[in-house]
Amino acid sequence: MSHSEEQYLTLLRKLINEGDERIDRTGVGTRALFGYTMRFNLAEGFPIFTTKQIFWKIAFKELLWMLSGGRNIRELLEQNVRIWTDWPLKKYRAASGEAISQEDFEQRIINDDDFAAQWGDLGPVYGHQWRRWRGYDGKEIDQVQELVNGLKNNPTSRRLLFEGWNVAELDEMALPPCHKTYQFFVCQATNKLSGALMQRSADAYLGLGWNIANLALLTHLLADHCGYEPGEIVWFGCDVHLYLNHIPQAQVQIEREPRPLPRLLIKRKAADIFDYRIEDFELESYDPHPHIPAEVAV
Repeated sequence: MSHSEEQYLTLLRKLINEGDERIDRTGVGTRALFGYTMRFNLAEGFPIFTTKQIFWKIAFKELLWMLSGGRNIRELLEQNVRIWTDWPLKKYRAASGEAISQEDFEQRIINDDDFAAQWGDLGPVYGHQWRRWRGYDGKEIDQVQELVNGLKNNPTSRRLLFEGWNVAELDEMALPPCHKTYQFFVCQATNKLSGALMQRSADAYLGLGWNIANLALLTHLLADHCGYEPGEIVWFGCDVHLYLNHIPQAQVQIEREPRPLPRLLIKRKAADIFDYRIEDFELESYDPHPHIPAEVAV
């Protein structure tokens, strides 16, 4: 049986060879395809890519931050996670005219409460919508808690989902959600929980490995808390693209052979799904090929 990661390597090859070359909002340019699907059976191992190292602790910290409803980069910087700094830094430089370094900007976010409140806030991004979606009447809706309740009490429902694409608040977000719609399915015959993600925009080289890993982690956590076994994850990409400045790195990666997948260890069962810390997780036997760095397009 072929390795499940071959789906991803095939995607990279298709993007390089068949992708529609286009100028995107960043000005970097991409090769893009519309519509791609990958499936991963969680019984075969935790689906984190092995043909280059994925810094899984940083990815998991981001998901935990989203589950907390977080929207300020200060909460990430305090955990040494810098993946969201580019957007508020660009905004601050444009507004102030100050050629501040990323390091100095991040330190000021950590040290200065007022500065963090003004310049560290990303707006009502992912976690805010997941946990505090604001209705027309001003009432906040905790979509993830409602999902947990549904999985426990109505597992055959076709409404076991949550959504990040709040049209009314898109212009307030530093970046509209790329991984936007999550839906879950309980198989009554096997007592297995499967998760799916519909992604409107997918950075195939830098972001997609994180998206797959975090979908798998979320599915594991929901299964554990709601009394199921992990089933599979299904990923649907709409605009799937490879930035032109990532093509050399992708060409290196597709020549590598996938290695055995690791196993996720949840070392502590928290009181609820919102109470986990990064120390609660381990990836046993994760032995990837070396990391291949690339610049993010902002």
